[in-house]
Amino acid sequence: MGERIVIVGAGAVGGYTGAHFARAGEDVTFIDPWPEHVEEINKNGLRITHHQGEEPFTARPRALHLTEAQHLAKEAPIDIAFVCTKSYDTAWAATMIRQYLAPSGYVVSLQNCMNEATIAEIVGWGRVLGCIASNISVGLVEPGHIHRGGLKGGAAHTVYRTGEVHGRITARANEVLRLVSLADSAKATDNLWGERWSKLVTNSMANGVSACTGLSGASMAQDETIRRFQARLGSEAIRIGQALGYKLEEVNHLPPDVIALAGEGDPTATARYDERVLTQRRGSAEQRPSMGQDMAKGRRTEIEFLNGFVVREGAKIGLPARANDRLVGIVKQVERGELQQDPRHITELRLN
Repeated sequence: MGERIVIVGAGAVGGYTGAHFARAGEDVTFIDPWPEHVEEINKNGLRITHHQGEEPFTARPRALHLTEAQHLAKEAPIDIAFVCTKSYDTAWAATMIRQYLAPSGYVVSLQNCMNEATIAEIVGWGRVLGCIASNISVGLVEPGHIHRGGLKGGAAHTVYRTGEVHGRITARANEVLRLVSLADSAKATDNLWGERWSKLVTNSMANGVSACTGLSGASMAQDETIRRFQARLGSEAIRIGQALGYKLEEVNHLPPDVIALAGEGDPTATARYDERVLTQRRGSAEQRPSMGQDMAKGRRTEIEFLNGFVVREGAKIGLPARANDRLVGIVKQVERGELQQDPRHITELRLN
């Protein structure tokens, strides 16, 4: 307690996590570019609802519009800044908040994708931590209202994984752990990069597919052709991550090699993968991954920072990621309005 915390990006993950900070009495300020969202938070608070298992609550953090961030110059410096923007906004968000950090202040990337290096270029490697939100399934449904369509992780699944880029468990990592534990189950990790790549695998399998098909997670799971394509996406990402030397963690509670082998056509692995996907704990049947939500709202997607990143990293070491590459192209066509969302983009796709 007593630290000054800023959350840059009060969207689904940032808003959900920060609302729990505020409810617990932490000194937290939101900075967000959506005027109506900021206005609603300041007027009526930030309402948090869950599909099941948790009572709604309203938190009352301070919220600043992006144009008001300059007010921080007149206040005590920031101890911890959580960057929770989309990946394409990482650089400007880190640049904006850097000038308000305390001498010992640091930035935590609570985002999809691997953005720590981008932040480090701006604030320095010694002032960067990472935090993964695994299977959190939240959405900003309207100004001032964030809904968690998935189930809370609790003892069944560790949602937040936070760590230093050098892998040592430090007082800073434990402080971030304390904070995010206010929202759901959490751990400090000595394997940030392995956790990051494992989350990248998860996202690469679901986000872009939902974005171009319009399907929810539950609907994708029920279609065998889509499951096979998702396994191939994951297999490519896993093999590239392994070749890059990352120590991968479980992906959707499966050893990464099971998904890799399933994507390569191994029947035993495929059966195990199918069983896991079809019996996975889910909340709302309509819950879409974040990129599916973005596409529905007409927002820019993170496809270049997810599947596109897999493709680029694979190219560096001579491992092609053909399925990921094709998906990037399809999602970008849908994003530009050249194609409409349709499951046939995947079910009728032919790959060599």
